[in-house]
Amino acid sequence: MKYLSLIFFMSLLPQYAGKSLSGDGSHPKTFEDIKNEIAGYSDIAKAIIDLAVHGKAQNRSYERLAVFADTVGPRLSGSKNLDAAIKYMFSALQKDGLENVHLEPVKVPHWERGEEFAMMLEPRNHSVAILGLGSSVATPPEGITAEVIVVASFDELHRRAQEAKGKIVVYNQPFVSYGETVRYRSQGAVEAAKVGAVASLIRSIASFSIDSPHTGWQSYQSGIPRIPTACISVEDAEMMSRMSLRGTKIVVYLKMGARTYPDSPSFNTVAEIVGNKYPEQIVLVSGHLDSWDVGQGAMDDGGGAFISWEALSLIKDLGLRPKRTLRMVLWTGEEQGGVGAEQYYQLHKENISNFDIVMESDEGTFKPSGLAFTGNAKARDIIREIMALLLPINITDVFDNADGTDINYWMRDGVPGASLRDDLSKYFWFHHSQGDTMTVQDPNQMNLCAAVWTVVSYVIADMEEMLPRSFQEHKSCLRYSAISF
Repeated sequence: MKYLSLIFFMSLLPQYAGKSLSGDGSHPKTFEDIKNEIAGYSDIAKAIIDLAVHGKAQNRSYERLAVFADTVGPRLSGSKNLDAAIKYMFSALQKDGLENVHLEPVKVPHWERGEEFAMMLEPRNHSVAILGLGSSVATPPEGITAEVIVVASFDELHRRAQEAKGKIVVYNQPFVSYGETVRYRSQGAVEAAKVGAVASLIRSIASFSIDSPHTGWQSYQSGIPRIPTACISVEDAEMMSRMSLRGTKIVVYLKMGARTYPDSPSFNTVAEIVGNKYPEQIVLVSGHLDSWDVGQGAMDDGGGAFISWEALSLIKDLGLRPKRTLRMVLWTGEEQGGVGAEQYYQLHKENISNFDIVMESDEGTFKPSGLAFTGNAKARDIIREIMALLLPINITDVFDNADGTDINYWMRDGVPGASLRDDLSKYFWFHHSQGDTMTVQDPNQMNLCAAVWTVVSYVIADMEEMLPRSFQEHKSCLRYSAISF
């Protein structure tokens, strides 16, 4: 007897809602046909919005995430906490009544930071807060004591290569953007080792800091010595830079007990609402379940994972069943470069023509502004019409270039992709740090994010035709390009 009002207004929907407008299929749809079909979902979109933002499901994704984050905590790849998180979610998704809840096995990296300690010995004693970077090697058991050289860029390091030999390189690179500045974290140890440094300490990739280091993955290079590497706070990097510019000698003691183990077994976590007409065709919504081993992983990417779960829950609660299968995947090993997602792609890519769209939320669940989309012009026009259904909450923008480590494999092969676009102004304050906790999350903003995620995924899953792709992307998708705009 739930949601009788929804049943009533669904009966009033135009006959073309969710149905083919091409009659016997011999005539391609015009763009006006597509617009009319999408407009027919207006009442369903409002019902989703009302349930998520104002109704019984209000704050549900936040509350679910809070219990999960407080219970499990951070979930580093290969850790017991990640195992516990996967078991938790498997049980929770089953209890929620979702379909085909299952785990798909993958292998993930297993690195542990162990004991970490850094102390500035000259010109004064000062405890330096550090977070070892993923895959870093350890220092010798006795640690490393060495003079510091501070540089602001790789170019400066190369110019001063003779000075760096036998020293600890401290990078004090300015934060420009995450995409540009993160190369110092990922490549800093390699570049320092090339000039003979014994370790590297990298200013955290953060737009704001309260003396908090931010961790992340880094990569060594074949043939280059592997040296210990960690991030330090913005404040300590700037302090050492000022000291260095005054000509002050800086000496630091560094001890790290990091260890890398053989890859560990893990799982991608999957749940579905099976389609009622084209069950083999997939609309995929996703976030990643793993996190770094600091904070709670509530923002990165607990929020994205839990609004993806919420999308299926809202659709189930409203008694809706789209034509295509709506599949949620909670990825594992994302923080190490999309390891679990790459293995999922290899397992499922033979059915790539059945993937309608791949969606990932991995940039926070702050106040949403719209959707970022990757696909051809025809598909983009359709997405714009779908986003217009979200006018009641004033979230209608479509941006270029969907972003998501886990869905990039599919987008490179021509599958349309989408990512949530939200307010990132504070995201890198907390990213990969002890500050990534439930305190960062806002229930009202998560409600809005869930509404966007659900409306978009449901409408795409229920439309009669899949999103168009160009012939060049997939010959098997030629029929999708028959839509006439």
